[in-house]
Amino acid sequence: MAKKERLVVIGGVAGGMSAASSYKRLQPDAEAIVFEKDSHISYGACSLPYYIADIVKDIHDLIGFTPETALRERDIHVRIRQEVTEIDPEKKEVSVTSLETGQTERISYDKLVIATGGSPIVPPFGGVTLENIFTIRNIGDGLAIKRFIDENAPKKGVIVGGGYIGMEMAESLRHRGIDVTVIEKMDRVLGTMDAEITKIVEAKLAENGVALRKETSVESFEGDGRVEKVLTDQGEFPADFVILAVGVRPNTSLAEKAGVTLGVRGAIQVDTRMRTNLPDVYAAGDCAETLHLVTGKKTYIPLGSTANKQGRVAGENAGGRDSTFEGVVGTAVTKVFNLEVARTGLTSLDARREGLDFFSSTITGRSRASAYPAGKPVTVTYVVEKGTGRLLGAQMAGEEGVAHRVDTLATALYHRSTVEDVARLDLAYAPPFATVWDPILIAANVALKKLRQSDGA
Repeated sequence: MAKKERLVVIGGVAGGMSAASSYKRLQPDAEAIVFEKDSHISYGACSLPYYIADIVKDIHDLIGFTPETALRERDIHVRIRQEVTEIDPEKKEVSVTSLETGQTERISYDKLVIATGGSPIVPPFGGVTLENIFTIRNIGDGLAIKRFIDENAPKKGVIVGGGYIGMEMAESLRHRGIDVTVIEKMDRVLGTMDAEITKIVEAKLAENGVALRKETSVESFEGDGRVEKVLTDQGEFPADFVILAVGVRPNTSLAEKAGVTLGVRGAIQVDTRMRTNLPDVYAAGDCAETLHLVTGKKTYIPLGSTANKQGRVAGENAGGRDSTFEGVVGTAVTKVFNLEVARTGLTSLDARREGLDFFSSTITGRSRASAYPAGKPVTVTYVVEKGTGRLLGAQMAGEEGVAHRVDTLATALYHRSTVEDVARLDLAYAPPFATVWDPILIAANVALKKLRQSDGA
C-alpha cells in the first residue's frame, strides 16, 4: 500500500485550521496533522472584549472547532498542548514536545504550513511581571481577565495603548462599571488615522467617561506583589489592573532557526502562493507578511480575515492547486461604544511616510435621508494622490452606516480607482439606508473639486 501524503501544520486558529481544511478538500485521502501548543484550536479572538464585557455570555460561543469536531467533520488530526520545537527541512521532519508529559517525538511531513501566529508585545517596563497585568490575545487571556473582574470587582483599570484593542477594551471595561484610563504615547488614538476621524473617537471616549492621556509614555509599574499604579512621564495613575494593548509581533523564531527567510517587521517572507524560501514549506496568518496593494510593498497587518485567506491559499497550494493571495488594502473596522470607525488603504500619515504627493479631504454627510427618522452623521476622509487623482485611502466615523460603506471603498482601492471613478459609482438609494448623494459620493465630488483646483483646471 502506498504511503499517504502528510501535511503538518504548526499552529491552529485562523491560518492553521484554514490551511488544513483547504488541503483536505483537495486531498481527502491524505493525512493532515495540526500541532497547537494552546488548549484551543479555533476561536473568535475578536469577540473576547465582548465576552469580558459580559455581552457574550458563554465562552464556548467563541469556539469554532474542537479537536473532536475537526476529526469528525474534516478528518483533521489535531494535537493540542503539543509544541513544535524544531523544523528539519532536509529530513522533512518536525520535533514535537508534549507540554503535558515532556516527551518529544519526530514527525515526518511531505508539506508543511507554519501558522505560529503572533504574540502581544510586552515592553520591558519595570514591574511588568506584577500580578494583574494582562495581555489579550487568546481564549486563556479572555478567561483570566473576565475571572479577575468577576471575582475582584476592580474599580480602576488602565489600558496601555490606544489602538483597536485598546478602544474595544475601554468600552468593555466601562460596560462593567470600571473607571478606565487609556495611556497612548502618540498624539492620537487609533494609530495613524487622520485627526479629523480620531477627534470624533476621542470625543466619544470622553462622553462615556474614559480618561485619555495622549503623548504619554509608560515608564514602569509599581505595587506590592500586584500592580497598584502606573508611572509615566506625565505623572502616575492608580490601577487595580492593567491591560497591555501595544501591538503584536510575529512568532517566527522556530521558522528562523530552520532557515526560513524573514521579511517586514520580522514576519516570514512569502510569495503570492504563501511559499517560503524552503521547499514544500508554506506560511500563513499573523506570522507572515503580505503585500499592500496600494503601496506595492510588503507589509505586516495581522488580522483574522487575512489569516483565513492566507491559510486557504497555503493549504490549496500544498494540496496541488495553483492559488494566489494577491495582498490587502489594509481594511479594518471597530466599534467604540456606539461609534463605528473604519479605514482602508493609506491615511495621511501613511502617505507621507511613503513619500507620496497627496492631499486629504473630509466631509460629513448623513447615513439616511434627512426626512427619515434616526439618521446619523457620517464623517468621511479621503486621501488622494495629486496629479493622478487615485484614491489612496479612506476613513470613516459615525454611529451607523460606516461598516458596509468602507467595503465599497476597499473594492475601489483594490481596482486602483480614482476619486472620479468613485464619484461615478451607482450606489443603492432608499431613505431608510442612504441619502440620494451618499457620503461616499459627496466625499468623492469634494475631493475631485480639490484635485481640479490643484491641477489648475
